[in-house]
Amino acid sequence: MIAKTPPPPYYAVIFTSVRTEVSEDYAATAERMVLLAKEQPGYLGHESARDNLGITVSYWDSLAAIQNWKQQAEHLKAQENGRTRYYAAYTTRICLVERDYHFENADSQENIG
Repeated sequence: MIAKTPPPPYYAVIFTSVRTEVSEDYAATAERMVLLAKEQPGYLGHESARDNLGITVSYWDSLAAIQNWKQQAEHLKAQENGRTRYYAAYTTRICLVERDYHFENADSQENIG
């Protein structure tokens, strides 16, 4: 789904990854991280897609909110598991969103979240 974000400016964290063959607990961990992120002050939404390359973009109202999420205890453990088990490679990019554009086809409402 496409995240509904407020008018800019806000921040985007782009997490691009390549998985290893290890899948034990990955889906449960990913689901838990989404639930935890939604509880964090400053969280605005996220979008995620995976084929051979995974891309998750989360949206935040401030750099402080991003830093607090990065330091959240369960998230720290998930990050460690990512480095040691789940990911062959990843890159995290933090961006200031200064402008955004939106198109919505009236016949495709089910893909907008």
